[in-house]
Amino acid sequence: MLTVPNLISFVRLLGVPLFLYLFLVTEADAAAVVVLAVGGLSDWVDGFVARRLRQVSRLGELLDPVADRLYILATLVALTVREVVPWQFTVALLARDVVMTANLGMLRHFGFRPPPVHYLGKTATFVLLAAFPVLLLAATVPGAATAAGAIGWGLALWGLVLYWLAGGLYLIQAVRLIRAARAEVG
Repeated sequence: MLTVPNLISFVRLLGVPLFLYLFLVTEADAAAVVVLAVGGLSDWVDGFVARRLRQVSRLGELLDPVADRLYILATLVALTVREVVPWQFTVALLARDVVMTANLGMLRHFGFRPPPVHYLGKTATFVLLAAFPVLLLAATVPGAATAAGAIGWGLALWGLVLYWLAGGLYLIQAVRLIRAARAEVG
């Protein structure tokens, strides 16, 4: 339980309220960009360290996606509140999470654990976590607005598409598991 990757994930979790405080309360946008960028980068680092040190744990497997969702949710809400991203984008991302929550509920109802994180899901999360600090940079640094805006929105839209595609894969996995379970019973 007390492993280096789990420690990295716990520190990532502490970054969520820190980002919200910096961005929404003090409006220390430069510091918020740094916290967001470090949080996104540490998403990759904790998995790399876990595999490299052979410290993969069930806690880490659960903690990493929770930290990812919290970063995405907190960042998305904060960016929407400050009007960096439109509410339609926020709704499109949150709708996928609502669908996935229902999917997990169905899996648990049939006695299944959450499926392992799929590579496409990790890629989507990485792209979204890369997009958010770039969008924030575009909104807060006038000289970077054009280039950062184009890059940030390119990443954000690709992240949204990949996020939904990964969700579709998770739904397909769930349907197959539930059908197999029903076939065994019936």
